[in-house]
Amino acid sequence: MTRRAAEIRLDALLRTACDVIVERGLANTRTADVAQAAGVSQALVFYHFATKDRLLEQAFAYAVEQDLARLDTVVRSAAPPLTKLKKILRLYTPAGRSTSWSLWIDGWSESLRTPELEKVCRRLDLRWRQDLAEVISAGVQDGTFECADPAGAAWRIHAVMDGLAVQLAVHHRVITRRQFGEWIRLVTARELGLDPAQLD
Repeated sequence: MTRRAAEIRLDALLRTACDVIVERGLANTRTADVAQAAGVSQALVFYHFATKDRLLEQAFAYAVEQDLARLDTVVRSAAPPLTKLKKILRLYTPAGRSTSWSLWIDGWSESLRTPELEKVCRRLDLRWRQDLAEVISAGVQDGTFECADPAGAAWRIHAVMDGLAVQLAVHHRVITRRQFGEWIRLVTARELGLDPAQLD
C-alpha cells in the first residue's frame, strides 16, 4: 500500500468510525464494528490503530478537527465581526440529526474516565471560546459591540449554548430549534449590547 493510499484509507476509516460511534456510542463501539462498516478486515483497523482506545481517540480527534476547520474558515475570513458572530452561532446550533452533538455529548461523558479524550474535548471547547472572544474583541474595537469582558462573555454565551444544545440533542421535543435560536440570540445580544434582531 502506498503512503497516499494509506492516508486515504485512514481518512475513510476515521470517518466511518465517527459514524459508528454516533450510532453505538463510544463505550459500545468495537473495532469489529468499524471494520464491518468500512468493509475492511479488523487486521487493517489494527494496522492503523494499535488498540481500540487509540481508534476511538483518533476518531474523536478527527471529528474535532473537522469542526475546528469550519470554525477557522469563519474566524479567519475578512467578514466584519457581526457577520462572523452570526456564522459562529449558526455553526454551534445542532442541526438535522444532531450527529455532531451526539458525538460531543458522548465524548464529554467518556472524558470523565479517559484522560486522552478529555484533552481533545478541552481543546475543542477552549478553541470555540477563544475564537468567539476574539470576534467579540474585534467588534468592541470597531464599535459594533459593547462589552467590558469579551472572554467572560464568550464563556457565558457558550455555557448557555452548551446547555440548550444538550437539551435539544438529547431530549425529544423539550425545546425546538426555533427556541434555541431565539434564546441564544437574546443572551448574546444582552452580552454585547445588541438588539436580538441584529443576530437574525
